[in-house]
Amino acid sequence: MPEKLSITDWALQDRPREKLMVQGRQSLTDAELIAILIGSGSTKETAVELAKRILNSVDNNLHLLGKQSISDLMKFKGIGEAKAISIVAALELGRRRKLSDVLEKKQIKKSQDVFALMHPLLSDLPHEEFWVIFLNRKNDVLDKQKIGQGGIHSTSVDIRLIMKAAIDKLAVAIILCHNHPTGNLKASKADISLTKQIVNAAEILEISVLDHLIIGEKKYFSFKDEGLI
Repeated sequence: MPEKLSITDWALQDRPREKLMVQGRQSLTDAELIAILIGSGSTKETAVELAKRILNSVDNNLHLLGKQSISDLMKFKGIGEAKAISIVAALELGRRRKLSDVLEKKQIKKSQDVFALMHPLLSDLPHEEFWVIFLNRKNDVLDKQKIGQGGIHSTSVDIRLIMKAAIDKLAVAIILCHNHPTGNLKASKADISLTKQIVNAAEILEISVLDHLIIGEKKYFSFKDEGLI
């Protein structure tokens, strides 16, 4: 049986780092990019093969890979804490880059704009978070703030904190957002009740609640689009 080749034995153009230098970053596969993060494999497999094994575990889906924790990645033989941290950090940078691109478009005109703004923040979370977007009269985003964090199925929200933040930021309108880690985007009775309470509280302060979005991995539910606001 022929001896297994290490990356240093490969043709120069096939080594991930050298391939990136010579052919550019777009020439590399996802596995090759992850192999660069890993740095080295083991005596039984190269870094690229290890990277392929990790990707196969999430159906070659980088979005799902971004949900893996450090402990999840360390379950793979050849991945220690340092390598797992490198992978998690790189994917987090990618998520933040996407968010930075979205933040350049700060005016909200439709529910899709809200989804584009909040999806990078909420879609990967294993728990529920409740956020509020604060807007001026032109529907420009003044700020966004996390108001509550909970478990898989629910989160507690203090309406007074929402109103205080809106006043502090001189917002004339707000948009509510939270995620459903279970993937079920249907608004629950609790979601509908909470929304009505916030709308009623905001009316007293002459603040408009323009929408409430439930964010999923690829889709969303808009209270406004569905006629619930």
